[in-house]
Amino acid sequence: PPLNCSSPSPRASLQVHEPIAAYSPATQLLRATMDLATGAMGSLLLKLGQLLTEEYKLQTGVKEDVEYLERELESMHAALRKVGGVPRDQLDEQVKLWANQVRDLSFRMEDVVDKFLVRVEGAEPAIKPHKLKKLMKKMGNLFSKSKTRHEISDEIRDIKVRVKEAADRRDRYRVDDVVANPVGATTVDPRLLALYKDQKELVGIDDSLNELTKMMSDGDADASKQLKILSIFGFGGLGKTTLAKAVYDKLKAQFDCCAFVPVGRNPSVKKVLNDILLEIDGQKYPEFDERQLINKLQGLLENKRYLIVTDDIWDKKTWELVKTALVCNNCGSRIITTTRTLEVATMASEVYKLQPLSLDLSKDLFHRRLSCAAIEWNNHLPAVVYDKILHKCGGIPLAIITIASLLAGKPVEFWSKVYTSIGFGHEENEDVENTRKILLFSYYDLPCHLKTCLLYLSIYPEDHLIEKDSLIWKWIAEGFIHEEPGVGLFEIGERYFNELVNKSMIMAVEGDEHIGIITGCRVHDMMVDMICLLSKEEKFVTVLDSKEQYTTSHCNARRLVVHRRAQPLASTSTLQARSFNAMCSVDLLPSLSCFQVLRVLALEGNDTLDKCSYKLEHVGKLVHLRHLKLGRIGISELPKEIGHLKLLLVLDLGRNSISELPESIGRLSELKCLNICETDIEVPYWIGNLTSLEELCLGRVHGHSNFVTELGKLTELRKLHIFKSVYVYGGSRMNSWAESVAKLSKIQVIDIDFFLGCRDSSHEENPWERIVLSPQIRVLHMSYLEPGMVARINPSLLPNLSHLKLHVCSPELEVFGSFRELVALKLETVSTLHHDTIGAFPKLRFFRTEATLDSFQEGDMPVLESLQFEVVAQSSDDGISFGFDFASLGNLPLLKRVVVTLYAPRADVDQKKAENTAKRAMDMLPNRVEHSIIPRATENWRRRLKHRLS
Repeated sequence: PPLNCSSPSPRASLQVHEPIAAYSPATQLLRATMDLATGAMGSLLLKLGQLLTEEYKLQTGVKEDVEYLERELESMHAALRKVGGVPRDQLDEQVKLWANQVRDLSFRMEDVVDKFLVRVEGAEPAIKPHKLKKLMKKMGNLFSKSKTRHEISDEIRDIKVRVKEAADRRDRYRVDDVVANPVGATTVDPRLLALYKDQKELVGIDDSLNELTKMMSDGDADASKQLKILSIFGFGGLGKTTLAKAVYDKLKAQFDCCAFVPVGRNPSVKKVLNDILLEIDGQKYPEFDERQLINKLQGLLENKRYLIVTDDIWDKKTWELVKTALVCNNCGSRIITTTRTLEVATMASEVYKLQPLSLDLSKDLFHRRLSCAAIEWNNHLPAVVYDKILHKCGGIPLAIITIASLLAGKPVEFWSKVYTSIGFGHEENEDVENTRKILLFSYYDLPCHLKTCLLYLSIYPEDHLIEKDSLIWKWIAEGFIHEEPGVGLFEIGERYFNELVNKSMIMAVEGDEHIGIITGCRVHDMMVDMICLLSKEEKFVTVLDSKEQYTTSHCNARRLVVHRRAQPLASTSTLQARSFNAMCSVDLLPSLSCFQVLRVLALEGNDTLDKCSYKLEHVGKLVHLRHLKLGRIGISELPKEIGHLKLLLVLDLGRNSISELPESIGRLSELKCLNICETDIEVPYWIGNLTSLEELCLGRVHGHSNFVTELGKLTELRKLHIFKSVYVYGGSRMNSWAESVAKLSKIQVIDIDFFLGCRDSSHEENPWERIVLSPQIRVLHMSYLEPGMVARINPSLLPNLSHLKLHVCSPELEVFGSFRELVALKLETVSTLHHDTIGAFPKLRFFRTEATLDSFQEGDMPVLESLQFEVVAQSSDDGISFGFDFASLGNLPLLKRVVVTLYAPRADVDQKKAENTAKRAMDMLPNRVEHSIIPRATENWRRRLKHRLS
């Protein structure tokens, strides 16, 4: 689904201010960032500077060595950034080798410094022992810290030698003079081939061509004949250029002058303007500057009806300059742009999002490419292999052509073998090479921090649904998120995620139960192959899969990933591993004692529950750990030593039979995300100690829990998810709950599946009369009957609210007419909802209610996709009648799915007759709505109505 930039996802883009001053200097340094181009060099330089302060009391000789390292590494850092700006295939081999070695060196140095910082500050959290124990511990710490300082001096001397060698190689290889290899830069842009394809070769273009032609023609009859700008937006390889050229060829005869001009990455605006002039005027003006070219072009276009296509625009600045030169006349002129970037596309007056080919059209194109445009086809190909091939292509024409070209000429019986070895980065073939170049255009256009985040997706297997929040927290733990003043790390990570979506590098996925909320992403197989190839070349991620043997080379991996395996991993020391992600049975995994500098540990488990549990006895020694996720790995107890992980940011306990959290976790002052929603853990009484929490996911809150008061202490909280239920009994506890919620000034999401609360008396003081909810709230799922609460939920107080689940009484229904920004509404009420209440929701895509409706009129809920409501059938001599007009569903143009809970008389024949009548009415709808009917007896409806009223 498209990501609506003008109306951000409820889980995205709100700025949350983070109290940086709350962290110690060393802790801030340990959170510093790294990226693909420079390795850990950026954060390392910060840490070396910190080591030189009086706080760490380094010996004089060591201090001089650190100062030398700082000077040399600053120069190397600048060189690495320069190298990172050049496409890898255009770099000299010696320069690539040098860059890899220096990045490895930066990681090793950072590991040394981090060990020192952690050991000097102390790995264990502060406690309050008796005075004698405290004195003995202090004396022990002094001895330990002195020993630590001697150890780091030895390590730094060794590193100084390595840095000097690297500096000598930099001078020898002349790295500072690095530029793109001219041979690599002179290759032909493969997208030019799309401009000269025969129309007969094009597959699946007819519908898009007709639709675009109609969009271009709309407004031709208007007297004003205003300029129209249309943008074709989509993933690289979808055929944007091909489609734009087809539209251009079809319509150009209707215009006075026309031009089709490729733009591309980092274009010369002067060249683009001259290219337009050449097609319109027949000549170029190389002696003109940009201003003269614009004046010349505007003079030529002033009184003409023109059609200009600017193909493959990458950034707003380029488009704004080009658009300045194109006259906004009243001659019915048209401009078409093509782009992979949503930010550029939305600058046009209309956007056409190009979709992948259907399965039938994918087959057609695949067959044509194999048989050189002849449709005859050999049907002996095994269906499983055939389906896998087309699935891998995902309807992307470029992918279909590429894979077909790999299979052409090979015997059908060998296709399965060829398919399993297919990777767009590994095969030597002209079509594969062209595909690789087109994808790399997108990759090299990314800023360095987004390249780093994109390559990290190589930790996931093909076709994996990647959970957005989990991915962003891993980016943060890995150090990929660059801090900005006054903005939370997670908000910055969400911005990175959205930028990758908007640049068509990943595909956003909405949750099944959360229409309008981006909960994850997928990566096209073609892009996965490119990411994995680049990641392997850069030694960014090391993936172990299938029966691949674990060798000594894997010991040097910085990020180690294990997918499904059949053989166990040896418990060989992986001293340098900073992250370990495993998606296999835990009995195949090495002991945690093998890791020393681990920052991310994600044991996802496999699809089935492990019969044996993983041993966590060494987890307390992973003092650098920031992210700990324990998936379905069969554990029932957490060691109390987890409380030693003072840098831990994320604790996700997945589906495990854990019933209690160790109290030591309450001392994790840095913890930002705690997920225990799929465990049996009761909310601990000390939950309020975790004052840095930004995201809290719980299972059930019992009636005796003190959570209603502790919640108010979590003032940094952005997201609160309670996936089962909350029980709050009594007026004082109800008041405590309301007051706690009001203290959450940064809260954006309150998502409670079931809330059961009641007061002792309706005459008690109600705090909702004076409470104001955070205006940052986007998702509010908190449905319970509480007088006064609905009055605090209105657009003037909650301007960002887009998803709402609420219990409403009849007199309060009128407030919903003003909620024009809602995307999803779940309304619990016993009243019949009339048109005046339900009509004014211009952005609503999902609507569920337990109420009955009367009808929909034209213009109601114009973008509604999913509808759930109740209907009561009445039986009489004339047949079955309903209080709802089913034919009025035809007034909802985008409706896709309807779920009707149908209450009918108890007699079986009447109930079946009611179902059939409702089904026939929905079968006749013009928009082919998917529908389902849930039958219920009328007596049940009366019983529920009485219960809800009480």
